[in-house]
Amino acid sequence: MNTEQSNPLLCDIESGICEMPGNNADTAATTAATAHNVLKIIYFTDPICSSCWGIEPQLRKLKMEYGRYFDIEYRMGGLLPDWSYNSGGISKPSDVAHHWDEVSHYYDMPIDGDVWLEDPLHSSYPPSIAFKAAQMQDAAKAVRFLREIREMVFLRKQNITQWKHLATAAGNVGLDLQQFEADYHGHAKSLFKEDLDLGAQLGVRGFPTLFFADRNGGLEKVYGTKPYEVYEAALRRQLPSAVKSPIDTGWQKLFTRYRTLTTREFAELSQTPREDSEAFLQKLVESGSLSRLITKNGTLWIN
Repeated sequence: MNTEQSNPLLCDIESGICEMPGNNADTAATTAATAHNVLKIIYFTDPICSSCWGIEPQLRKLKMEYGRYFDIEYRMGGLLPDWSYNSGGISKPSDVAHHWDEVSHYYDMPIDGDVWLEDPLHSSYPPSIAFKAAQMQDAAKAVRFLREIREMVFLRKQNITQWKHLATAAGNVGLDLQQFEADYHGHAKSLFKEDLDLGAQLGVRGFPTLFFADRNGGLEKVYGTKPYEVYEAALRRQLPSAVKSPIDTGWQKLFTRYRTLTTREFAELSQTPREDSEAFLQKLVESGSLSRLITKNGTLWIN
């Protein structure tokens, strides 16, 4: 056991980084933007990265205000290969529980760390491979699949290394389950390995890492969980001509675009003060317009 490595699940709350062990390179990426949009955002993430869950409000807002200018290329980073780590006070799954609860309060995004006490994960590789299998079928459904398995692990305390949960998530987003299983046990593993190799090539050492790439190979890197303005500024430096689209802040429109929203996400997108959002959403539940999932560290509102 290498005690010199940092534990990948001990994310730095203030910097907003879930850092991988033994990787301190910082090589520049040169991947150009796609032909579909002016910019490409290459997003290195992981299904169990708590700091990545923390930027969901920012990413959703960026998509709504500037989405016509960019495509996002989701890459899996391999945050937790196994439990061959012992540092930072974390040497076993149960040590992560309190840390996740702290992260939840800091980012104001519901996370129940008790999954590490009740049904701990042995690795983040199986759900990462499952994402690549989903991506092979449909890129948009794969993004929804990633959201599904994150809600499963962060809020529902479900061990998303287990096939039954991955299959449920795939079915929920409309993937062909037979093809999904075949790809999961087949080519998706090679695609995941390609993501790991690309991350190493680009010097990715933690998550979230986003590269904003233009068609000329120009690059802007944002590392860690940052306020929305940081991501917006990175995009606008790459594309100064970008014009922000107004968001229809009506709750029906928001829940049509995103079937589930946390309280912070709703506050961010609806421009409703955080302290008023909970009461407003609760009234919608009472009227039968929404349902909700209550966790010990926050609520998920469901259309």
